[in-house]
Amino acid sequence: MLPTYDASSITVLPGLAAVRQRPGMYIGSTDEDGLHHLAWEVVQNAVDEALAGYCRNIDVRLAADGSLSVEDDGRGIPVDAHASDGRPACEVVLTTLHAGAKFRPGHYAVAGGLHGVGISCVNALSDQLRLRIARDGGDWEQEFAAGEARGPLLRLGDSGVSGTTVQFHPDPLIFGDTRLDAGRIARHLEEQAFLCPGLSLTLRADGRVSAWRYDTGILGYLDHLCQDRPPVHPEAVRIEGERDGVRIQLAMRWTTAYREEVRAFVNHVPTPQGGTHVDGLSAALTRCLERYAQVHGLSQGEPFAGYDVREGLVAVLTITMAEPAFDGQTKTSLTSRVATGAVDHVVTGALTSWLGGHPAAAAAIIGKALEAYRARAAARRASERARYQRVDEGISKDIYRRQFGIRSKNWHDSARWITDQGLLGAHAALCEVSPDARVLDACCGSGVVGNSFRGRVGHITGLDITPEMAKLAATRLDEVVLGDVYAAPFPDASFDLVCNREVLHLLPQPQRPVAEFFRVLKPGGQLVVGQLVPYSAVDAPWMFRILKKKQPLFFNNFLVEDFAELLLGAGFDDLKMVEYIQTEDIDLWIDTHETPNLQRHQIRSLYHHAPAEVRAAHPFQVSPSGAILDHWRWCVFSVRKPSAG
Repeated sequence: MLPTYDASSITVLPGLAAVRQRPGMYIGSTDEDGLHHLAWEVVQNAVDEALAGYCRNIDVRLAADGSLSVEDDGRGIPVDAHASDGRPACEVVLTTLHAGAKFRPGHYAVAGGLHGVGISCVNALSDQLRLRIARDGGDWEQEFAAGEARGPLLRLGDSGVSGTTVQFHPDPLIFGDTRLDAGRIARHLEEQAFLCPGLSLTLRADGRVSAWRYDTGILGYLDHLCQDRPPVHPEAVRIEGERDGVRIQLAMRWTTAYREEVRAFVNHVPTPQGGTHVDGLSAALTRCLERYAQVHGLSQGEPFAGYDVREGLVAVLTITMAEPAFDGQTKTSLTSRVATGAVDHVVTGALTSWLGGHPAAAAAIIGKALEAYRARAAARRASERARYQRVDEGISKDIYRRQFGIRSKNWHDSARWITDQGLLGAHAALCEVSPDARVLDACCGSGVVGNSFRGRVGHITGLDITPEMAKLAATRLDEVVLGDVYAAPFPDASFDLVCNREVLHLLPQPQRPVAEFFRVLKPGGQLVVGQLVPYSAVDAPWMFRILKKKQPLFFNNFLVEDFAELLLGAGFDDLKMVEYIQTEDIDLWIDTHETPNLQRHQIRSLYHHAPAEVRAAHPFQVSPSGAILDHWRWCVFSVRKPSAG
């Protein structure tokens, strides 16, 4: 019998209990992104003080226990009694949703923290939070836990400075063993340093101190983003203006790369999913370049589209406005409609003038857009379905050395799968050797796979054919040896475990390196190997075409049963397998030197025109903007070399 639905059914959660019960409503998720959102909220409060003109230094500390401290030299949160209930104002701010100074005009002209939710959510989702405030001639401290004050606000003594320090430890009941990442925090702080010229930011983590202070603003940030991308035109486009209360700053440059990268911000808050301000930019770019091409006879009426215009574009767009509206508390996308028209108007006027004053650059930019359109058209004509084809197996080792030597320069930035923590964790979770085991990371690349076994084994040796990759791996592994897996330079039975990932499909005659894995393992030793595989025989030919166009060295399009047969046929037994579905940004993945422009468009066309049976077997998404996210199926295998006797 169903319970009676009446007034007694209505639950009122006191204080910040609702945040703890439904954290995803406030921070998006309880995974790495949600956890780091807590850090961004605290940092943003300090940045808002800088935007208001009261803060010049922000010091961030990531402790070994996973706690984070953010100290600024701003005004300090008020400590006097609040009129609502007589509690100190700082306590009200930390324990009450929608409490803060950003609702009233005058205290902050613009701010990223808007809703009075951020710092109270940080408090609600921390098992410990310590607030330290210097202001009004005093030094004050108060402690909190799980959203509640654990004691009164105490005056510790006198102080002649001002500022706020928030130290919080994420609650493991909410986030499990997920931890804040120093590298991710460092990138965020460096970004803020570019956006706030003159602001000094420091990060102390893992025994190291990193500091950032730039006076170059977004133009310096653009140069930073374009470091490894050859420019189409030497001089960056710089635009500033204001319309309808929206202040706009834009720096952009077209490069010879394929992928578009627009870093967009609202009141210094990153909006990774874009929004109305980015829509305004896209509309202005397409209109201006189409008009210029027509007026100056640079095209023959060819209808290049917005994504043709933006191919290779790197841009930093930052706007400030008094009352921005976002799609949620995580602020990943701007929804304020006024921003579209404001950005469109300012960019259209300024870019039209810039193109007129830089005819050589204008011709080069439009030439790249036309090249993109023509390549896309050619790819569409060539996108008929193809069968799986055998390939020539005579590849020189010098090709591998040359190709991966070049790719080593941006290896970790060239695809998501390389450093995907879930995928690396799937390899490490299969480890079943003693803590003092000797491990070989075969074809180690940058060493991230071997390093994932750190703490579970005794010694990790890397083997790679490419000197540049070996140099990268040496920063993660105990030693790295130059050599190839067709003749591994190690005696028989040298290792307790061999690991490998995403290499065997690049190698002709894969049974030969697998035989070498078997040879160098001790009897009873373990092989852990990860492989990207199709979902079925249905999507295998389509996936082969994509992988071959991206990577000319692609040889073996293994199905799961093919790969298992390869391992068992080499003499291994005790086969185990786990699956891991990993989301890959295809635009990022194909933006590498070995993928010519035409083949990049052919890959995109294969996704856009995938047959219905492929779509049913292989999940992927194509967004309205044309961005492609594929869901790759990784299988991680564990096998054993039979014990002697």
